[in-house]
Amino acid sequence: MSGLAAAAEAVLAANDAFYTALNAKDFGAMDALWAREVPVACVHPNWNALAGRECVMESWRAILDNPEQPRVFTGAAEAHLLDTVAYVLCRELVAGGALTATNVFTQEDGEWRLTLHHSSPVSV
Repeated sequence: MSGLAAAAEAVLAANDAFYTALNAKDFGAMDALWAREVPVACVHPNWNALAGRECVMESWRAILDNPEQPRVFTGAAEAHLLDTVAYVLCRELVAGGALTATNVFTQEDGEWRLTLHHSSPVSV
């Protein structure tokens, strides 16, 4: 496997870990996936943009603590690498609604860490 293919596989594994943490409602795992050394931001469907790690993590805590939060199914994930930054485009299905997501990762301490999650509704 080439270095580029291995890096893309690692980014997709980090993306999968994000959705695993989300569906398991595991705040510790979610917190560990987000970057600490670079700015982070998040746009949840129908929310205003959130900037800054504290604000972003507060939003995830609220989502993960919500007993009514539906499971998120994902598919069609494609990783795109740009040196030490990568992004994944994928589809999400939440409570029957189709969404598209962009997850941006950066390398931090040898791991791919989230720096941006943006999810929004799409027409099917």
